[in-house]
Amino acid sequence: MENKEPNRYTKILEAIFAKYFKKGVTEIEFKRTEFSQVADELGITLPKNLGDVLYSFRYRTLLPKSITSKAPKDYEWIIRPSGKGKYKLVIAKQSNIAPSSILAETKIPDSTPGVIAKYSMNDEQSLWQNFATIG
Repeated sequence: MENKEPNRYTKILEAIFAKYFKKGVTEIEFKRTEFSQVADELGITLPKNLGDVLYSFRYRTLLPKSITSKAPKDYEWIIRPSGKGKYKLVIAKQSNIAPSSILAETKIPDSTPGVIAKYSMNDEQSLWQNFATIG
C-alpha cells in the first residue's frame, strides 16, 4: 500500500485543527481567512476557491485520520458554519444512516414515453437532440 501525500486541502485543515486542538476540546472555531496564513506557513499554493476546502470535507470526502482519531468513542468531528466566513469543527454523536432491513423494496415502473425511449441513445444530450428533431 502506498503512503500517499495529503493534498493541500487536507494539509490546511490539519494545520488549523492542530493550532487549536487541546485534549478535551469539543469545539474549534476558525475563520476562512486563516487559510492564506496557513498556506504561507506550509509553503503551499492557496486554493482559489477557499469555500471548496470546507465544502469538500463537509460533503465529499472524509476528514483526515489526524482529526478523526482525536474524537472520543462513538463521536466524530464535523464542520459547521458559525457566521460570515467563520466555521467550527464540532464533536457530534456519530450517526449511521442505513436502510431498514424490515422495509420492502418498491420497484418503480419506467414511465418514459415510447417516442422518447425509441429515439434515446442512453444519455441526456442525445435524448434532447433527438427530441428536438422529432418535436
